[in-house]
Amino acid sequence: MQSATQKNIRAICAIEKAALEQRPLSARIGDVIAANAGKMWFIVAHILWFVVWIALNFKAGSGVAFDPFPFSLLTMIVSLESIFLSLFILMSQNRSGLQADQRHHLDLQINLLSEDENTKMIQMLQAICEYHNLPVGRDPEITVLGKRTEVGDVLTDLKDNLPR
Repeated sequence: MQSATQKNIRAICAIEKAALEQRPLSARIGDVIAANAGKMWFIVAHILWFVVWIALNFKAGSGVAFDPFPFSLLTMIVSLESIFLSLFILMSQNRSGLQADQRHHLDLQINLLSEDENTKMIQMLQAICEYHNLPVGRDPEITVLGKRTEVGDVLTDLKDNLPR
């Protein structure tokens, strides 16, 4: 039998897998490019490419030079590559940001649900304590905790008290 944690892990993994599978082809391509652009093989490939390019084109009299110093063609190619890499990375970050926002909203909903459940449990425990005439049932702190937390009031308190 699975524990609650194992069930939650499987549910979250299923949600993540479904989100990845629902990405359009352009997002998948962008994610692959953005992920590989940050790997060491990508850097090494560029170093080798630049070394070979410069070596072939450094001496104009070598007969092989197709882009002599100051390497205008190489500059243009690298500039275009950097523009497209930046766009792919931004696209991937935007998608990641949307996923993070969705996770934050899910966290908020679960936290609010937990708050409601805890409030109900406190109310039930307080009623049991009062029924059995236990002093803790009349504890003013428990009475305050047994009241529903109003999200708007908490938000207002935060805005009023957090440093700007």
